Amino acid sequence: MALFSSLTPVFIAIICVLIGVILKKTNGEKEKHDIKSKLPSRPWVDEDLKDGTDHPLEEEEVDEEWQGLEENVAHVPFTAERYSEAEMIQRSQTFYELLNKRRSVRFLSDEPVPMEVINNVIRTAGTSPSGAHTEPWTFVVVQDPSLKHKIREIVEEEEEINYKKRMGDRWVNDLKRLRTNWIKEYLDTAPYLILIFKQVYGRLPNGKKKTHYYNEISVSIACGILLAALQNAGLYTVTSTPLNCGPQLRELLQRPANEKLLLLLPVGYPKRDATVPALTRKPLEDIMVVM
Repeated sequence: MALFSSLTPVFIAIICVLIGVILKKTNGEKEKHDIKSKLPSRPWVDEDLKDGTDHPLEEEEVDEEWQGLEENVAHVPFTAERYSEAEMIQRSQTFYELLNKRRSVRFLSDEPVPMEVINNVIRTAGTSPSGAHTEPWTFVVVQDPSLKHKIREIVEEEEEINYKKRMGDRWVNDLKRLRTNWIKEYLDTAPYLILIFKQVYGRLPNGKKKTHYYNEISVSIACGILLAALQNAGLYTVTSTPLNCGPQLRELLQRPANEKLLLLLPVGYPKRDATVPALTRKPLEDIMVVM
């Protein structure tokens, strides 16, 4: 009995410690939950653009032994124009001045544009380098008014959710100075919409999947060349990444499961009263490092 009495304070102390640990753990979890619920929405990252739509064909194995490519590609003589240093400087300066006029224009006219021009700028984009020359791109040109309007409905529905719920206050506030919102009138008015899809894999004659190496980088380079070609032709656009719209637009345009939407470009002439934000570009010393 005396032994029990002497141990009682020890038991009480142990129980108090256990209760304290339990309470601390409970409060800690509550604090974590409260902090998590107060965290602002993260900015968009490349992962958000991925179309993760499941498709039974995507479970197939890639044919590792044969990619449908010729084992030996014939090499032919290459000739290139060589300019004098003075001409090189002049040409590079002229091209820079042309591209420096490129702006993202959201007020596009419905004035018609020759289809031959669109053919040529997409041919130009198709000259882009690609991993193992797989050319993993598809350019879908939409000119039908009803189809353009359906695209606008899909994009605006998702964009409203993006602005109100997904993007977070910081991202929305950063866009306020540019006066952008989820209303995309240019998707109706532009004579053409060009939707650029990356082919995450191809198909071999035997039906098996063909690897498309560096498909996203390859298609991104092609998009850059396309923007330069449009500027060279006197046409304007705004680069649109239709977040959370990829699967719906792919289905609407009846594109296969191996194609994922990367970029949407409305293309046309600017409206006569079009405006753009008064922005400046970083100077050369801020974007170039010479080692």
